[in-house]
Amino acid sequence: MEFCDECGSMMRAEGDVWECSQCGHTDVKGGEGEFVLTQGQEASEVIDVSESESGLPTTETRCPDCGNDRAYWYMQQIRSADESETRFFVCTECEHRWREDDH
Repeated sequence: MEFCDECGSMMRAEGDVWECSQCGHTDVKGGEGEFVLTQGQEASEVIDVSESESGLPTTETRCPDCGNDRAYWYMQQIRSADESETRFFVCTECEHRWREDDH
């Protein structure tokens, strides 16, 4: 198994040539590469997300840019572990991003 020097993604072997599936970077390695990928593996790695659905929960909050009253939200620990998480919002209309701290 080889990983891309440019982006770190797994590369696919085509004889002596290894090609990155993400950025397209190629590398020539000595000897023949061996890569096995089953249909089950490939299908399980694909996540289908439609354009209208981000997979995040929504809440009623006002966007500071466009005034829309709906936003996706998620929480992330960005400070030390003894402090509370930070809430991040993404407007469902204009996709403006902002955060809300407890302070």
